[in-house]
Amino acid sequence: MKALKIIMAGAGLGGLAAAAALMKAGHDVEIYEQAPQLAEVGAGIQISANAMHALRDLGLEDKISRVGVRPGAYVFRLHDTGEEIQRFSLSEEHERLHGAPYTQLHRADFHEILADCARSFKPGIVNLNKRATGFTEDEQGVTLFFDDGTSARGDLLIGSDGLKSVVRKQIVGDTPATYTGDAAWRIVIPTERFEGQSLEQVMSVFMGPGGHAVVYYLRAGALVNFVGIIETEAVSEESWTMRFPWDQLKADFVGWHPSIQKIIELADRDGCYRWSLHNRPPIHNWSTGRVTLMGDSAHPTLPYLAQGAVMAIEDGVVLTRALAMSDSIPQALQLYQRNRIERTARIVLQSTENKHLFHLRSVEEMRARFAKRNEGADRNAWLYSYNPLTVPLT
Repeated sequence: MKALKIIMAGAGLGGLAAAAALMKAGHDVEIYEQAPQLAEVGAGIQISANAMHALRDLGLEDKISRVGVRPGAYVFRLHDTGEEIQRFSLSEEHERLHGAPYTQLHRADFHEILADCARSFKPGIVNLNKRATGFTEDEQGVTLFFDDGTSARGDLLIGSDGLKSVVRKQIVGDTPATYTGDAAWRIVIPTERFEGQSLEQVMSVFMGPGGHAVVYYLRAGALVNFVGIIETEAVSEESWTMRFPWDQLKADFVGWHPSIQKIIELADRDGCYRWSLHNRPPIHNWSTGRVTLMGDSAHPTLPYLAQGAVMAIEDGVVLTRALAMSDSIPQALQLYQRNRIERTARIVLQSTENKHLFHLRSVEEMRARFAKRNEGADRNAWLYSYNPLTVPLT
């Protein structure tokens, strides 16, 4: 297919990565972002080999490695005693098995790297203060409309506008978002506050009845990232930027391991964020003739498998390949979604299942479940082994 004029709604992590891949393939891309400036929240993100293949192809591995951390292992522990229930190797073993490293980094650092990459192809690619309101399409192209009365025209529109996607709503209508009963706390603490009491450079998941907590390093070890999930009937806005009182954070983790208590004690009192987690069932069609979705717009997922951004990066590569393999845009979009729906649905459902795995009610049940299930072997077999650059498209 000839080079296309592609317009995108949303300049998040997945949108920027997809734009870079599409421009590398020769397409002209414009991104329209509703925010007044490009920015990301202060939280961690995990990039496994299945996404790093694509990032390496864009020449970004070294930049990511300089600001990231490669954890030695993934460790599951009891929430109160810290007893190790299961461990599987990351870092060297992950790269040996899958040909690319496992890296944890700050979302803001990653967003900046991706934005710089996209701008290296086209300096003015991102248009800010452009809130999409809807689209129309015809045989010649697609038009995206904005709330300021302007519009943009292209051959293809990609909705990369996240959980509250305007593009998705027009394609599939309103889809139910069910509160999971969980809320997620997030805090980031400078490592220097620990005064030499260093934590093991692994990803630790502390599991308990009614909650779990994930702890790992960011920014080459300069920061500690904490995400704490608790079951609660108090539903708040589904937003990563909602501040909550530190006293409530502390109360939610009473009785947890001293490492968790230490992290909470060292947190900024006015820098504690909590958001309610909602579940959305997978959909089986996210494309029209000239419009498609990617990332959270297509397959929003709970953060229990660390694959949300990774799926979006995979999407961008597979879509780029589908365009190169097809004679028309509708054909390409069907090839793209046909090769993404089953995998992304499996990830969404597995992420939902992990909520139950991490919140089992007794130590005996935890030991029994993990004795039957090797998390590392399962993920290595189907999740991390996927390479979007080479997987056959049918």
